[in-house]
Amino acid sequence: MIHRSVVRPGPNQKVTAVRQDVSAGGPAANAAVTAASLGARALLISPVGAGPVGAAARGDLEHHGVEVHDTAAGTEIPLAVSAVMVDDETGDRSVVSPDATLVDGVDVTPVDLDALPRPRVVLLDGHHPDLARRVLAYAKTLDPRPMIVLDAGRWRPVFADLMGSADVTARSADFHAPDGVARSRATVATHGGDPVTWCDEAGRKGTTNVPAVDVRDTLGAGDAFHGALVVALGRGLDLEAAVEEAVRVATIRVQHVGPRSWLEHLPCG
Repeated sequence: MIHRSVVRPGPNQKVTAVRQDVSAGGPAANAAVTAASLGARALLISPVGAGPVGAAARGDLEHHGVEVHDTAAGTEIPLAVSAVMVDDETGDRSVVSPDATLVDGVDVTPVDLDALPRPRVVLLDGHHPDLARRVLAYAKTLDPRPMIVLDAGRWRPVFADLMGSADVTARSADFHAPDGVARSRATVATHGGDPVTWCDEAGRKGTTNVPAVDVRDTLGAGDAFHGALVVALGRGLDLEAAVEEAVRVATIRVQHVGPRSWLEHLPCG
């Protein structure tokens, strides 16, 4: 649930929003929407459930071309709802969310995964730790093995089990892994409007500039970046070229208000 406001409410204060949007969310879900809008086949493995909130989330995802494998199919679960406020003047956002802490015992089996399309790239965001571990373990058994990309917005304990097997960790500037945690083969780090830094598997390092644009809405910009990054990597681009494509897509995202309206400005496929 996203409200856009010209003022930030203080203690015990109410304000009137100038815009309201409702959409599916979460890093992997938003990245999947981006990937599907770029012409890729995107499948989200996540608990959605049979409740009214899950139905709304599923409807939004499927409307934007995302296939959903619901690990909580037929069960009404307390799907997390994020309260998001976007500053109408700056485009900056604030988020309050229980993340995935309300849902427990969600699992997927190798038999379930065998029935799904074989991926070229798997993006893990770590919101459901057991699910991420299961999918990673399965992906490592496949031949050819898909590329594993880790969305590391902020440190989560599950990342200690994921990073060492990831081909690419795409992290924010605020992400810091504890000492002793195995690193991925390649890294990409975003820094808001500053250049993106990257280091590929061969040890080659570089920076990619971010264009200066009129920023209207930063919500989900990192998710858009990750969705575009995995599509580019899945199409065989090297890391430098994939980062350039991800920057291009994220730059489109921040120039448009709302969680989905910006997709109309993407060239498909």
